[in-house]
Amino acid sequence: MYQFFVDPSQIQGRQIVITGSDVNHIKNVLRMKPGEEIAVSNGLDGKEYRCSIRQIGQREVICSLRFIKEDGLELPVRVTLFQGLPKADKMEFIVQKMVEMGVFSIVPVKTGRSVVKLDEKKAAVKTARWQAIAEAAAKQSKRRIVPQVGRICSFSEALRQADGMDVRLIPYELSEGMERTRALIEGVKPGQQAAVFIGPEGGFEEEEIRQAREAGFEEITLGRRILRTETAGLVVMAWLSYHLES
Repeated sequence: MYQFFVDPSQIQGRQIVITGSDVNHIKNVLRMKPGEEIAVSNGLDGKEYRCSIRQIGQREVICSLRFIKEDGLELPVRVTLFQGLPKADKMEFIVQKMVEMGVFSIVPVKTGRSVVKLDEKKAAVKTARWQAIAEAAAKQSKRRIVPQVGRICSFSEALRQADGMDVRLIPYELSEGMERTRALIEGVKPGQQAAVFIGPEGGFEEEEIRQAREAGFEEITLGRRILRTETAGLVVMAWLSYHLES
């Protein structure tokens, strides 16, 4: 079944109005007809609004609500990925895959070893692109929310954003002790908020690790092999998903 995201204001009682680029997709790409069933989410409350198409116009598709489905597709922990800015288009891959894995939000972070330098205008364009990728990945993976991609921030700003989160993890190549890592992952409980910091190519600087420790972060190891920046976050999310959903 096809799924679409709408603004909460477009859900009007028993009527749901779809606008924007999805109208063309429904009409000319999918060639759907009145009477066909689709799923709609507002990207915020985790609910699926199951409805049938009533009318297809030039600028809007009007649907009739059939029922609301709440099936707990989201992880029971809200995980925010703080991703050190990687080179080239790796961030697009990271956003797509982390959304598929269930991350709640993503914050791009400028670190000491980040090679990418973006001015304000380019940063805004990149962020909009990443947000569009997050929405497409949310649709593909049948999620009920669209994870938000925050503005690019400094490492110290990222630490402040993570302040107060229940779980704060930072994989570090010099960390040891897989048993300790396992204990920290298994200690994550439903209802908590978790921050996961991932370094860019080259990892974190020692001073950044020191600052993270002082901010209450727990260093973890991801094993004996050094992982790429686009792989490390996926490993952490896979471990959390296995722990929380098994």
